[in-house]
Amino acid sequence: MRILQLMVLGALALAPVTSSNAETGSVRVTFTKAGLIVGLGAGKGVLTLRGRHYPFSVSGLGVGFTMGASTNQLVGKVMNLIDPSDIAGSYAAVGVGGAVAGGVGRVQLRNERGVILQLRGVKVGVEVSAAVSRVQVTME
Repeated sequence: MRILQLMVLGALALAPVTSSNAETGSVRVTFTKAGLIVGLGAGKGVLTLRGRHYPFSVSGLGVGFTMGASTNQLVGKVMNLIDPSDIAGSYAAVGVGGAVAGGVGRVQLRNERGVILQLRGVKVGVEVSAAVSRVQVTME
C-alpha cells in the first residue's frame, strides 16, 4: 500500500502542467513608441494575480511602415499563467494601426510559454503603422 501511495505521488509530481492549472490575471500597461520605418518603444506595466501586484517593463521593436509617435494606455487580461513570472518573455504580433490625437486599439500576443496577453486601450498621438512587432516583457 505504501509503495502504491509513493507511485501515485510521484506520478502527480511529474505530471505535465495543464491548462486546468493555469490562471488568468489582469494587466495595465503604458507604452510609448516612435519611429520612421523602424519603430522603437518602451513602457511599464503591472500584472495583478491572486490579489498581488507584479511590476514589469516592456520594450519593443516594429519593422515595416511606421511613422510618428504615440502613447498607449492598455488594459486587459493575461491567460495561461502557472506562475507570475510566466508573463516574462518575447511576444510577437503582426498588425496595422493608427492614431491621430486618439484612437482605440486591441491586440492579442502570445509568448513562448503559451501565455496570452489580450490588451485594449487608447492610443494618443500621431502615428501610422503596418509593421511586424516584437515585444519583450521583463519582470522587475
